Amino acid sequence: MAGLVLRQPELGMLTGPTRLAVWGDPISHSRSPRLHAAAYGALGLEWEYGRQRVPASAFDDHLAGLDATWRGLSLTMPLKTIAARTAHSLDEDARRTGAVNTLMLTDDGPHGFNTDVRGLARALAEIGVHAPGAVRVLGAGATATSAVVSAARVGADLIEVRARRPEAAEPFRTLGDALGVEVRVRAIDDDSVDPVDATIAALPGGTDLGPVADVLASGSGPLIDVVYGGWPTPLAQAWHRAGVAAHDGLGMLLHQALLQVRVFVHGDPGRPLDREDAVLSAMRTAVMGD
Repeated sequence: MAGLVLRQPELGMLTGPTRLAVWGDPISHSRSPRLHAAAYGALGLEWEYGRQRVPASAFDDHLAGLDATWRGLSLTMPLKTIAARTAHSLDEDARRTGAVNTLMLTDDGPHGFNTDVRGLARALAEIGVHAPGAVRVLGAGATATSAVVSAARVGADLIEVRARRPEAAEPFRTLGDALGVEVRVRAIDDDSVDPVDATIAALPGGTDLGPVADVLASGSGPLIDVVYGGWPTPLAQAWHRAGVAAHDGLGMLLHQALLQVRVFVHGDPGRPLDREDAVLSAMRTAVMGD
């Protein structure tokens, strides 16, 4: 997606207000404004980043109402799928997952990115998960799809997907074929547990699997639960009982946001920011320092 025609000149050349926001429904819990404000402060940019409740039914009208002062949007549920259908182009991860969490608004239309995939991969690396042989993913929704692609990105050659309704997870087998990895699908309450190197939980916040959580925690490697509210979650408590490390979703949130900032500044999630270490440090303090 190189060569995007940005609506505003790059750093040091801005002449007017530059606006960004996170949209979703609900949205009041979002920590994105705090993260992005820290990033743009570290970069010396007076960019405005807000939040707005936008239901899926109103997405198209809200998007059409944005003027040229708007540079981009962060998107959370339930807007990721509709944003993927609306974008004029998609990066590879957005195409793989059918989900967009970042829209770059340009003169030739919105361009979609999914920074959740790389953000989760970076979070896995940060907790010491490198080139895992096998990864277990709990859940079958949009976030689970990003988790499967992330697991493949960090080198897994076997991904086990567990879902309450295994039939809902069958499309992951096809996704695995496209990624060049084996995907196995099991019921989430299956008490047959093979050892894995890491577990990614992509379940709704507060999900309590009861005794099966203790079964899963045994031999399942460190846990990343994408939830970052109400910690420790019931799953994290099971991992703690098993004496295995459990991590909340703040690492993923932090790193996907950093990649969003790259998109909003350069139009490219693969192009590092100037003084990126300082930017990441400021963002980490903003979201984890309280």
